[in-house]
Amino acid sequence: MRLLVVEDEKDLREILKKRLTKEHYSVDACGDGLEAMDYIAMTQYDGLLLDIMVPGKDGLAILKEIREQGDDTPVLMLTARDGIEDRVKGLDLGADDYLVKPFAFDELLARIRVMMRRKPKFTSNRLTVADLVLDRDMKRVWRAEKEIKLSSKEFMVLEYLMRNQNIVLSRSQIEQNVWDFDFEGGSNVIDVYIRYLRKKIDEGFDRRLIHTVRGAGYVLRGES
Repeated sequence: MRLLVVEDEKDLREILKKRLTKEHYSVDACGDGLEAMDYIAMTQYDGLLLDIMVPGKDGLAILKEIREQGDDTPVLMLTARDGIEDRVKGLDLGADDYLVKPFAFDELLARIRVMMRRKPKFTSNRLTVADLVLDRDMKRVWRAEKEIKLSSKEFMVLEYLMRNQNIVLSRSQIEQNVWDFDFEGGSNVIDVYIRYLRKKIDEGFDRRLIHTVRGAGYVLRGES
């Protein structure tokens, strides 16, 4: 899943990006509201973490604008102010949740999980395709009840494929969902990770789940 963190406190922004990345999220981060709007215009995010007090365009203004555009991306507001008026305003504008700084990172992770489950495609933190199971909370994967060890990026690529089972995904789509804007590896890196996944997910099984669609990309199919 790809997240955008909009936070003007540099140290906190960098910590959030680093720790969320370790939790298998792809994370972009910026400290200016106008820059955030550029990110949002260029990329489809699975969730936004918006600090209210950012320069350029504050978090509430960003929220108001994207909701007026029909963008229903889940939004978690971050703020150092705990006044009820700010929280009510954010929720009325379409925020999914509110978190007052300072906060525990485990609470942030829990709120992100809850926020995601409100979206139809994220109703469960466990994905199942045929005999393949991925648990987002535990960060574990099984096939035919045998646990499979994956690296962070392998896990993220597989999760994206499973969330979009039976849909052909281009290399560009996989890259945009799994890697952030700092990624410079090129589409061949996607091929490498698909090869890694095939070896771990399909090798040794009669039925292949990951398929190549020539000239289009990759698809994970659950049906025979």
